[in-house]
Amino acid sequence: MARPRSFDTDDALEKAMHVFWAHGYEGASLPDLLEGMGLTRGSLYKAFTDKKTLFLKVLERYEGQAVKAGVAMLTDPSVPNGAERVMAMFQGSYQRVIDGDSRGCLLCTAAAGPSTYDDEIAHAVSAGLGALRDGIYEALGASPRHATLSPAERAALADMLIAQYVGLRTMARARIDHDTLKNIVRSVGVMLA
Repeated sequence: MARPRSFDTDDALEKAMHVFWAHGYEGASLPDLLEGMGLTRGSLYKAFTDKKTLFLKVLERYEGQAVKAGVAMLTDPSVPNGAERVMAMFQGSYQRVIDGDSRGCLLCTAAAGPSTYDDEIAHAVSAGLGALRDGIYEALGASPRHATLSPAERAALADMLIAQYVGLRTMARARIDHDTLKNIVRSVGVMLA
């Protein structure tokens, strides 16, 4: 008879998420994961099979937390002007850097790393960023200036804004100077004005 797990899977995934967020997929070594999660090698492999499977579960968790919160903000009807919602997302990302969080976005980090060579990770990243992009599209539909755009024009603007978001979050992780990051946020404001 198999022994029951002596750890909380949700807690282990939360801890793994922070290890991957800090080190990236490639940079998170097995010792980093074991120490960060408080697991033995056998427990990690028994529960999660391998590093890639663990990372996919972490991305799913991140999407359920960070992406879901971002989409909720972008689609929040209590802020009537959708352009203000989009600006709030960019300003919030910039403020996190000012407050000392230079981890960027886990999805953006994965987009620049393992999704370039792994189809399953690329699919997970695409789904998460696609949900944010769809939230931006919906927000633009609630913007007096942008609601009159054709669906194709609004889609193109949403695509450009998600690209700006990925750039901002990736540059934040690369520790680009704050003035440059602030200018990215300003440029979004110009596009939305």
